[in-house]
Amino acid sequence: MIRNVSAGRGMWMFPILRRLGNLLLGCVHYLGGLVVFGVGSLGMMFTRPVYLVETIKQMHSIGVRSLPLVGLAGISTGAVLCMQTIDILGQFGAGQYVAAVVGLSVVKELSPVITALLVAGRSGSGISAELGSMIVTRQVDALKVLAVNPQRYLAATRIAACVLVLPLLTAMADILGITGGLVVAVTQGGINYSTYYYKTLDYIAITDVAPGLIKAAVFGLIIGTVACNEGFNARGGTEGVGRSTTAAVVLASLLILLSDVYMTRLLLAIFPD
Repeated sequence: MIRNVSAGRGMWMFPILRRLGNLLLGCVHYLGGLVVFGVGSLGMMFTRPVYLVETIKQMHSIGVRSLPLVGLAGISTGAVLCMQTIDILGQFGAGQYVAAVVGLSVVKELSPVITALLVAGRSGSGISAELGSMIVTRQVDALKVLAVNPQRYLAATRIAACVLVLPLLTAMADILGITGGLVVAVTQGGINYSTYYYKTLDYIAITDVAPGLIKAAVFGLIIGTVACNEGFNARGGTEGVGRSTTAAVVLASLLILLSDVYMTRLLLAIFPD
């Protein structure tokens, strides 16, 4: 009798474990499909036909139109970071390191991640919605009738554009972030312009900038792959397009943050201070 009661008490765990197992299998299945889709699209970038004009068009759409948003975010991030750094380091009498802390924080971590999240929200959603609409309205089927590979023409070009544009946007965010910190340091921190400028040059080397640009390229690959994959899998009319767009932004942002953890560890080993 006691054994039966104990067994009955443990039965409630099986539905929970089953759901967790199904969730884990679903995640593995999705990530596996995403990797296959991304690798296949990457391979198409280096084989003919190469749709260069379409790639340049997507670079303009993703990159140039994101400049105001990324630029404003870069300046704001650098300015706020400098305010906090001046306040914190001033308590320990280490104000001479403000330029180093702001510059290294911006180029190594803040600019790549913030730029990627902004592009994922702006351009990633647009890519997913555009491709989803083409799927729902059967425009992709029309491309197949014309003997055009939709993955090569639609996905590979957009993924390539994301990979190429993200490092450029990140470099611009680096410059504007440091500039925002410089303005705050001079106007509010009482730090001499020349001192801040040369301290920044002294502490920031190419080995500090390179990891951020590498991260940006990987983030671009994630954004393009997730957005195109979700767009191609849109089903159920306009409601399905909305779901795929939301999923693209959420999943891309989540993968950016998770991959940043592992890439930071890897790049610290490759580019030691």
